[in-house]
Amino acid sequence: MPKIVRWGIMSTARINQKVMPSIKKSERGEITAIGSRDLKKAKKYARKNNIPHFYGSYEELINSPEIDAIYISLPHHLHKEWAIKAQNAGKHVLCEKSFALNVEDVDEMFAASKANNTVLQEAFMYLHHPQMKIIKKFINEGNLGDVHLIRAFFSFRLDNHNDIRMVPEYGGGSIWDVGVYPISFAQFIYGEAPEEFTAQQISNLDSNIDLSFFGTLKFSGDRMAQVGSSFTTPYYTHADIFGSKGHMVIPAPFNNLERTRRVYWYDAKNKKHALAIPKQSLYDGEIENMHDAILDGAPTLVTHAQTRNHINTVRQLLEASLK
Repeated sequence: MPKIVRWGIMSTARINQKVMPSIKKSERGEITAIGSRDLKKAKKYARKNNIPHFYGSYEELINSPEIDAIYISLPHHLHKEWAIKAQNAGKHVLCEKSFALNVEDVDEMFAASKANNTVLQEAFMYLHHPQMKIIKKFINEGNLGDVHLIRAFFSFRLDNHNDIRMVPEYGGGSIWDVGVYPISFAQFIYGEAPEEFTAQQISNLDSNIDLSFFGTLKFSGDRMAQVGSSFTTPYYTHADIFGSKGHMVIPAPFNNLERTRRVYWYDAKNKKHALAIPKQSLYDGEIENMHDAILDGAPTLVTHAQTRNHINTVRQLLEASLK
């Protein structure tokens, strides 16, 4: 068993710049190679980011004997193909959200993990941050009483209608891009998948993708969640959790946790309290969890069942919005 995980980065997407620092500073990981469909682009990217090896195709990347794990930051519709190919080549995989576009693809991707004895995990970085662990523990200890309502929203303006996130075949739409965060948040807090789905969307008639999406999820025990996402309003994230003994306000549930770590809860008398959240880079936890899983056999934080529920909920909400 190697003592360090050698990473290959699949694509030169902007998200890499947020993930790579966490790999580079880890004592158990290093970035060994970058793969792109354009050799010149890969070479330039490697030089700029001090990466030793570069490849002009994804096939060369996954077949490199210098690599143990692949970080996939490709568009949604390419995740299944390359996650399976990478695992068939013996590589562990951290795959960006949205993990896949339907549950059948999710199951095939995890079947490849089982067949090849590889670690496969959906890259929901915020779930690994101490903030979410502290929130979950606080709720599980009964401090809010019986939690019965969650509200969560994530939006930003996407004015470039030629952006890849506007292409329906590629998994375009606000729900697939940022709506999956509120959805995963609700399911993480409740610890299960919803049972009923209602939804509405505001669509781009030219591309037939949602520009704004609003859904209501009903969980067991008449517990509810209201989730939303949008490409038409300025950047905004927020989450609220309501219980029988009080409620919680989370101004930065999904990102910017390097700058904003404020979580407040209000007791039954509406007295405000603050939860202390330690400082940690947003992507550190997800990378260390992958290293623990690969090197020590530890479980991944985001499981097959959770990822399957994420994708199934998106599909159910999309179907409900068209009724």
